[in-house]
Amino acid sequence: MDFREISEFFRDASIYIITFLVIAIIFVFVISLQPIAGNSMVPTLEEGDVVLVSKFSYRFFKIQRNDIVTLKVNGKSYVKRVIGLPGEDIKYIKNVLYINDNPFTENFLGENIETTGFTLEDVCKEDECPNGVIPEGKYLVLGDNRPESEDSRTKEFGLVSKDDITGKVFFRIWPFNKLSKII
Repeated sequence: MDFREISEFFRDASIYIITFLVIAIIFVFVISLQPIAGNSMVPTLEEGDVVLVSKFSYRFFKIQRNDIVTLKVNGKSYVKRVIGLPGEDIKYIKNVLYINDNPFTENFLGENIETTGFTLEDVCKEDECPNGVIPEGKYLVLGDNRPESEDSRTKEFGLVSKDDITGKVFFRIWPFNKLSKII
């Protein structure tokens, strides 16, 4: 066997190994795939959709209202939309979102989707929200299909800690006919 052939084999193999390692690092630390389970995000995302999630976004950027995020609550993974930010008083009255007593339009909701009225006090106990606003490092998250969503309105869920938010959904990759950026 020729030494050049062995050398060439290892050089070619190392390219494949390095490529595999780079892809593995990207999928472990930078992005991940998330299948959508359930109907809580309809019409934006439907059961069976697969989305790309940036695990890196919130290391450099602030969590914004209307971001669609992945999170872990009580050991389960969820996909929800950020509605309330730290320092805000949130309430729904007659299917209208009020942020600090100002009405806010939610253009992403389906026509027939109604949000049952609630106030921040219904979600957050007085000792957890002493000033009547969402505390620092906490967020109110809801599904887009409000009647079908388990979210911050339930006692088991409540306000979500920033540490529980695992990434930002940014692109739908499945089904192919719905390939799109998620905003």
